[in-house]
Amino acid sequence: MKYGKFAAVYDGLMEDIPYEKYVEWVASHVASGKLLDVACGTGTLSQLFAEMGYNVTASDLSEDMLTIANQRFQDANQSIPVLQLSMDNLEGLTDFDIVTIAIDSVNYLQDEQQVQQTFKEVYEALNVGGHFFFDVHSIVKVDKVYMASPFVYDAEEIAYIWHTEPGEAEHSVIHDMTFFVRHNELFERFEETHEQRTFSVDAYTKWLEAAGFSVESVTADFSDQVPDEESERIFFYARKV
Repeated sequence: MKYGKFAAVYDGLMEDIPYEKYVEWVASHVASGKLLDVACGTGTLSQLFAEMGYNVTASDLSEDMLTIANQRFQDANQSIPVLQLSMDNLEGLTDFDIVTIAIDSVNYLQDEQQVQQTFKEVYEALNVGGHFFFDVHSIVKVDKVYMASPFVYDAEEIAYIWHTEPGEAEHSVIHDMTFFVRHNELFERFEETHEQRTFSVDAYTKWLEAAGFSVESVTADFSDQVPDEESERIFFYARKV
């Protein structure tokens, strides 16, 4: 998916995401290595991994996101390659010890085949014994929590109104967002529509195993607890066997 103007406001809207906890989760299982950060967005997580000593490559489908990420890396004097790639087509990338697909990016894949192809691409990109980390929205998050919209955010430099509605597919959601971004004394208005879909824990587990992975752990909500019916974000850690 291409994010357009959304890339310019993305970091401000993601301030509540505990990126450091994501890094801690990965580091608790593997402390170093060659890491591919798929769907890296504006590069916040890639930068943190690089600061921890990982040898990072960052990829995303959106040219706008990668432009911001690349500038972030340059400003920090970090040498992080950036690649414009889709999650389900990593174009022969190999020899990585770790692959991450963070912050519900997998939920932008709209059908089972795309998810399964993404897992196959990640499997091929990893060395034997390599580590795969990703998270997804739970079914209750998509089917119930998101349906409590509209959500409103109002800050000094940016405001938005966020409406959601069920998508056509099971456990899918359409996000219709209207943004107002300050430019001096005026606000620019623009709109974005994003679609996400999730699947059951059992489905993701089955597809990981079919791709050749061993599922090492499934946890919830930035904790070491197993998911329950109220969990909103599900974390998968798998290894290439």
